[in-house]
Amino acid sequence: MKIKRLLKRFIPYYKKYRWILIFDMLCASLTTVCELVLPLIVREIIDIGTKDLAALTVSFILRLGLLYVVLRVIDAAATYYMASVGHIMGAKIETDMRRDLYEHLQELSFSFYDNTKIGQIMARITNDLFEVTEFSHHCPEVFFISGFKLVVSFIILSSMNIWLTLIIFAILPFMLLSTSYFNKRMRRAFMKSRRQIGEINAQVEDSLLGVRIVKSFANESIESDKFERGNQTFLGIKEEMYRYMGGFQATTRTFDGLMYILVVVAGALFMINGQISPAELTAYLLYISTLLVSIRRVIDFTEQFQRGITGIERFVEIMDTPVDLKDAEDAQELEEVAGGIEFEHVSFQYNEQGALVLSDIDLHVAPGESIALVGPSGSGKSTLCNLIPRFYDVTGGRILIDGKDIKTLKLHSLRSKIGIVQQDVYLFSGTVYDNISFGRPDASREEVIRAAEQAGADEFIRQLPQQYDTYVGERGVKLSGGQKQRISIARVFLKNPRILILDEATSALDNESERLVQQSLERLAHGRTTFTIAHRLTTVRNAKVILVLTANGIEEQGSHQELMAKKGVYYDLYKMYDLASDSGVFEEKTG
Repeated sequence: MKIKRLLKRFIPYYKKYRWILIFDMLCASLTTVCELVLPLIVREIIDIGTKDLAALTVSFILRLGLLYVVLRVIDAAATYYMASVGHIMGAKIETDMRRDLYEHLQELSFSFYDNTKIGQIMARITNDLFEVTEFSHHCPEVFFISGFKLVVSFIILSSMNIWLTLIIFAILPFMLLSTSYFNKRMRRAFMKSRRQIGEINAQVEDSLLGVRIVKSFANESIESDKFERGNQTFLGIKEEMYRYMGGFQATTRTFDGLMYILVVVAGALFMINGQISPAELTAYLLYISTLLVSIRRVIDFTEQFQRGITGIERFVEIMDTPVDLKDAEDAQELEEVAGGIEFEHVSFQYNEQGALVLSDIDLHVAPGESIALVGPSGSGKSTLCNLIPRFYDVTGGRILIDGKDIKTLKLHSLRSKIGIVQQDVYLFSGTVYDNISFGRPDASREEVIRAAEQAGADEFIRQLPQQYDTYVGERGVKLSGGQKQRISIARVFLKNPRILILDEATSALDNESERLVQQSLERLAHGRTTFTIAHRLTTVRNAKVILVLTANGIEEQGSHQELMAKKGVYYDLYKMYDLASDSGVFEEKTG
């Protein structure tokens, strides 16, 4: 992206802190004035001393010294403000950007996360924004001070000798052109570096989250090799980046030396011809030194600038990702829900180039009715259920809840009326209480405990070391599969939705855990409109309606007895399940 566009997106973040920024620039002006006064004081002393030494009195020298001390006190106060409050402003801007990025990530649909590595996202929300604090503070400050010094220095130096000044300033464009060559390449290297950091983060996250699998297969060396390849790639990028940085630094130092020698040689020639006095040449050299320090500071800041602008670019890339699932302008709240659901000629595909996952699905579910979904793997059972809370939008047709098209409803109110219990339970790093109360954060402790009792979880929770205040570990690692599942069910009990989706909620459990969880699920489903995605077919025999999904859509529907009597797809699936169960080995036949 062009730097102009990136700065245009970044500058509005200064709005909240504009008075801090204005005062920071005022302080920058004061420090610059203090710095520019010293050569004038030196010139005045040398000029008087060379023309009339008697006129150079002690009181005059002390007055000039006192003036400079006062200026230095002002400079110290201004520098303190810039270094403290200025940096705090930068940290606040970084915080604001991170908050906006996180909120935008919360709005993005499952489609975004299906195609994006979490490690890459983590890199953007952490590492990429670290440099913004320094960038947002130093960028306006460095360029303002340097611009101010250039203008003031040009005016003062021109008053001493216009021709020498023009010679010196004529070199600056060539210096900027040569450094811009390295600048562009440094920025590309920084961008590659940031991307590779994201890849390393993703690989580390993947490996550490799967550390139990890694150790169980004794494949630590394979994971180490994968990490080392990524690490070496990152090293190669850093080497490229530092080579460009070395060329950049060497070029600027060459121009530094050239400007110094030009002032000395040309200044000496002008002094021989009487076009500049010794005092003015001394002051001139001091100003050139100050000017070059300022230019060098801009040049040194270039690395920080490139880091900051690269972080902003990666921030903007995420912020520009469109929110493809959002409320319509006239979206309504979904208030009281009876639970009637209709699918009208619903079709769905994950992307325009992909095959249809669901095609022309017509379905009517009465309020409080229990529907079971079975079928081979990849037939679209989970996809069909994910369309109800609008995790994805239908490609064709529409879905209605109590006669209202879900696209006309506010997403928050729609999803607040739907409870989901999944096979892969996710518990947050925190306590048992925290995880249950996630279902309704404003619930009282008594309501949380009541939900746990309904889910059949209270008994084992009471046996934990700190009961409801027991830390469950990352992803609930300290609990068994059955315990985690019952906590997730308690979470849905607390939410108390009218519509319930059970996505293979018992398929990963042992027989005893399955029995306990199944009892909890039956209590949870009572009186609610329920969609059950079945992995173990014995769990859906009592469902009022069983839908058999295949690549052709809804292939069969009816009760267990009706479908067995048809001796069709369901009959074959059930017999395969029975056969696997009788042999003592259960294989995944139904997806």
